[in-house]
Amino acid sequence: MGEASSSVATGAGVLATVVRSGVVESVHLGHLATVGGPQVGRPGTVFLPRSSLKPVQAAAMLRAGLDLDDELLALAAASHAGLPMHREGAARILAGAWLGTGALQNTPDLPLDPDAAAAWRASGSPPEPVAQNCSGKHAAMLATCVAAGWDTASYRDPEHPLQQAIRRHVEALTGDEVRHVAVDGCGAPLFSCTVAGLARAFSTIATAEPGSPEGRVAAAIRAYPEWLGGPARPVTRILRAVPGLVAKDGAEGVFAAALPDGRALALTVLDGAARPVPAVVAAALRALGVRSAELDAAGHVPVLGHGAEVGAVRPAVPSAVDTGAA
Repeated sequence: MGEASSSVATGAGVLATVVRSGVVESVHLGHLATVGGPQVGRPGTVFLPRSSLKPVQAAAMLRAGLDLDDELLALAAASHAGLPMHREGAARILAGAWLGTGALQNTPDLPLDPDAAAAWRASGSPPEPVAQNCSGKHAAMLATCVAAGWDTASYRDPEHPLQQAIRRHVEALTGDEVRHVAVDGCGAPLFSCTVAGLARAFSTIATAEPGSPEGRVAAAIRAYPEWLGGPARPVTRILRAVPGLVAKDGAEGVFAAALPDGRALALTVLDGAARPVPAVVAAALRALGVRSAELDAAGHVPVLGHGAEVGAVRPAVPSAVDTGAA
């Protein structure tokens, strides 16, 4: 598993360069771990996986008694765009547990999708938990508590039985000891792991037996990528570009993905920028052997000058041949 770095900045490598009119304008550093392919930086670095951890959390909730299928299970693992279907889906999860949206304790916010946010404002609605991108996860957490007979009012407490069950499952799937417990942007506990551990967890989910908790999460993400993100979200575009892929994005430039045969990747961008992520993910998947025009298009991040493309974000991911991983 490798020794974990004491700082996320230690030993970081170049993930991508930003080229404008033939000139390197800026550089994004970070760490990339793969199962079956190249590495960048130090994959053993301990970090906060942010929302990329949601498929692991969803599998833990299924193991604790949650019973969701299809698009609602994808929503439980989502950082959704806040479209009407997402908000209504979160309400459906809660209604199945005889709860209303008032039980949600995630941070009030506007929808992530700009058009949905504009419509929300135009309706005169204030920021609300159900519109925030993590409402599916929080609704599923509450439904899990009801199914297991646990208190719902304290579900965000790291010592709550729900969060302890999630913590144990994070350790089981990543193979890492949880060294840090933080508060995520939505208010739920966030458990640390290594970049390599996150890749291992996604490899396990992607290869899980059909019908198992991990297999059910994988099937839901594959079948309903628009519920995991939204039509315009990069994670949804990448999922649509690579059939069979399981993937999840996270704040601060985090992303994880795995193919049905267990080849997997996880990355964190050191400066927290989301900009280079699609380009780096596409390059890492190519290094793992994936070839498709749709993936190339999803991974293309243009640099604009006066509204025209004058450059691009160029990934610096070595090929599998370069690293001897082929």
